[in-house]
Amino acid sequence: MPRHILITGASVAGNTAAWALARSGCKVTVVERAPAFRDGGQNIDVRGVGREVLRRMGLEQAALDQGTGEEGTAWIDEDGHAVAEFKTDELSSDGPTAEMEILRGDLARLLYDAARERADYRFGDHVAAIEDDGTAATVRFAGGQQERFDAVVVAEGVGSTTRERVFSGENEPRWMDLTLAYFTIARAPDDDRMWRWYHTTGGRSVSLRPDRHGTTRAMLTIQRPTEGEQDWDMDRQKRFLRERFADAGWQAPRVLAGMETTSDFYFDALRQVRLARWHRGRVVLTGDAAWCATPLAGIGTTLALTGAYVLAGEIARAGDGGRLEEAFAAYEKAMWPMVEQGQNVPKIGPRLMNPHSRLGIHLLHGALHLASLPGVRDAFAKLMNRQLDEPDLSRYPA
Repeated sequence: MPRHILITGASVAGNTAAWALARSGCKVTVVERAPAFRDGGQNIDVRGVGREVLRRMGLEQAALDQGTGEEGTAWIDEDGHAVAEFKTDELSSDGPTAEMEILRGDLARLLYDAARERADYRFGDHVAAIEDDGTAATVRFAGGQQERFDAVVVAEGVGSTTRERVFSGENEPRWMDLTLAYFTIARAPDDDRMWRWYHTTGGRSVSLRPDRHGTTRAMLTIQRPTEGEQDWDMDRQKRFLRERFADAGWQAPRVLAGMETTSDFYFDALRQVRLARWHRGRVVLTGDAAWCATPLAGIGTTLALTGAYVLAGEIARAGDGGRLEEAFAAYEKAMWPMVEQGQNVPKIGPRLMNPHSRLGIHLLHGALHLASLPGVRDAFAKLMNRQLDEPDLSRYPA
């Protein structure tokens, strides 16, 4: 009998795991709390071994074809003039903007369309309880149904409720002192194909990025320790942003106006997920639920793709008669070095990149301008493409 595996979360990691596990012969069920598949979301990029995973799935070219069309990154002053630019066609490697820039929803849709041919998806439901008797996990769903599974793969977000049920109190989050909000706004005639990033006093920034859907993706950030804002309701979060960015300048008024009618408002205080292990019995974590490195690491999507693929590969290597606990341990061993390096983001980084004073902004702009000069910019881009201890995918059949 093939293993029956439940995946919680139709995320990038969840859909990748669903595709790879179903391909290896497992019976796969994916449960997603949202009532339907969620499109939308901000720009993400895929680098290194993550590209290899997409290549093995036959999706690399499709992901490139659905790219945002972003042509580079520009740091700008309050008048909208670029003080430093990094254009992708002038760099020998990925810089702040990678070759594969795609919207989260567009990539997740590609993965979902590939996975749903073999996996059973159930939307509008979620895990209410899990009982692990050592031979299987009995899952009770919020909708009232109860089923037994050989394993449960938790591929939810940083605030995963299923993780907290099984690993209660084990997560020791590392707060990064950066609060952000992102959402989609109407495109303006002067929006170009660059990621435009504006800083102002108080550790605040406004950025605008292109997409391929005729709209613009906006992001607001504030560098400060969280005071619980991530748990407020949406109305209070929007009021907080209106107050904080009222005098921010540049295109802040336009962004705040667009925020009022956007349909995909997202707000969070960045924190890493820190656990001593990613599996317990028949339950295993992957993606942000296991190790959220935050967008500051620059490899969150790459980690999600890679971790899900490696997990599925180790389960397949164990075979139908193998011990799942050993497969989970092998997955942890393969992924831990890369995750540890990805999470090794200095906490001072957000403060340096989000100055609070005009002098700090002037110094930041000066440093970025120097880094963008010919002869220097390639070295700067290489710093953004750290050599990581990536898992060896040759262990798993292509």
